[in-house]
Amino acid sequence: MSSALIQLQATHGDEVLELHLANARRPVRIGGMDRLELLAELQKNGIELNPAGLELFANDKFITSQATAILETVEITVDALGFPQGTTMDKICERAARLGMSLCPLELGPHFRLQYRDQPEGQLGHPPTQGRAPPGSLTIASPPISEDDDIPKGFYLRRMDGVLWLRGYRSGPEHIWSPEDRFVFVNPI
Repeated sequence: MSSALIQLQATHGDEVLELHLANARRPVRIGGMDRLELLAELQKNGIELNPAGLELFANDKFITSQATAILETVEITVDALGFPQGTTMDKICERAARLGMSLCPLELGPHFRLQYRDQPEGQLGHPPTQGRAPPGSLTIASPPISEDDDIPKGFYLRRMDGVLWLRGYRSGPEHIWSPEDRFVFVNPI
């Protein structure tokens, strides 16, 4: 992860949005594997998947690229995007787009998990959560493969009891993400 300071500035009408991000960038290599090869690589590396994560892999709309590419990613909290009370996914993505960030391809989730092995333990000292992102998790901001709320929307990464996980999540458009929830976007730089 890069320790360089990122400064993003965008204008929206008369509003100037400025964001300073430190220690939030990671290059991630994607592509070069199909879904089955990605699953095999996750298994080989001891990475666990929940049923929703497996459901995403089984969906025909989960496309992988044969060509490899390196995407520069940025990690940011909902609060740092300007939502100290939390907000919906639509507003999170709109604000990120105004700042020049873009959504990640769905395949970035498994590749990111394979390459980001030193994720800190997230649940220590926190009560179990349900219906919200677990402490310490990273949600990959990607376009949903379906508007159906019963279909998983995307992936998130977490470390739980020393085990690395790639998990799928479900959430409706009205869900309010907490200010401390962390998202990964493709960085404009």
